[in-house]
Amino acid sequence: MSVRTIKGKTISAVIACYNESPSIPEMHQRLESTFKKIGVNYEIIFVNDGSTDDSEVVLKKICAKDKKTTAILHSRNFSSQNSFTSGMMQSSGDSVVLFDGDLQDPPELISEFVKEWEKGYDVVYGIRTKREGNKLLQLCYKLFYRIFKKLSYINVPLDAGDFSLMDKKVVQAINSLPEKDRYIRGLRAWVGFKQIGVEYTRPDRSFGSSTNNIFKNIRWAKKGIFSFSYIPLELVSYLSYFIVVLSAIALFIYLISYILLSNPPEGITTIIIIVLFLGGTQLLSLGFISEYIAKILEETKNRPKFIIKEIINDNKKINKN
Repeated sequence: MSVRTIKGKTISAVIACYNESPSIPEMHQRLESTFKKIGVNYEIIFVNDGSTDDSEVVLKKICAKDKKTTAILHSRNFSSQNSFTSGMMQSSGDSVVLFDGDLQDPPELISEFVKEWEKGYDVVYGIRTKREGNKLLQLCYKLFYRIFKKLSYINVPLDAGDFSLMDKKVVQAINSLPEKDRYIRGLRAWVGFKQIGVEYTRPDRSFGSSTNNIFKNIRWAKKGIFSFSYIPLELVSYLSYFIVVLSAIALFIYLISYILLSNPPEGITTIIIIVLFLGGTQLLSLGFISEYIAKILEETKNRPKFIIKEIINDNKKINKN
């Protein structure tokens, strides 16, 4: 494994923001302090993903004082994954660190990421060994990551979110992928390269409240599973085999009863159970198939991943597609 040196290197911090105006100044200050402590060149890229609060005003004030800070303003909300993509395309550093704007991922951990990057690792991701906050939600997150790992056709690290440092060649590889409906942590695992995790405790939010809810979390889970697993489709086949076998057994029992007892089972209850079982199985199968069809439809539309309204302190031309 080759060893790197940070001398003369530039690190780009990309922060996806949606209604995070209270945390933006502190994020900026802590990033500046961390980069100066490490002793590395840096750029800070905030992506304002259609916030409805005063995030845009806050970012413009910061950018007016600090030319090393860039603000990308999206025309509306395009999701955190497309915000990261927008920032990654704008970045010019030798490596990129991804952050959510809520400060739950500590900027100070960059120093640990850089140490592993210097050792030759191309991707260094944060492993959430512990989360502060709702215990039930923590359990659900842990359960999802383990289900996702079992179902996925790629090796997805457990308890690792988007918070990570990626070498420039990894960023370029992810940027080159044409798909629109993105799941960055899955794409990060898919492109390969040498990867390692750094453990940390994820604190609860310092400002505001989360915009996530149970329905968004379910959609998030489906995005990951249906993007990187074919097992739901295989399950449809297995269900069809099971029903055929079960039907054959039921027919055999019916014939034996008719021959030996001359009085086969009768009644509307049996018919209702069979109809509900077959109908439920068919709907479940159609549900799985429709998820994949929806993803195909989204890709074939070929719409841009995001639309940029304005870039403040634009130091690089960005591919807006």
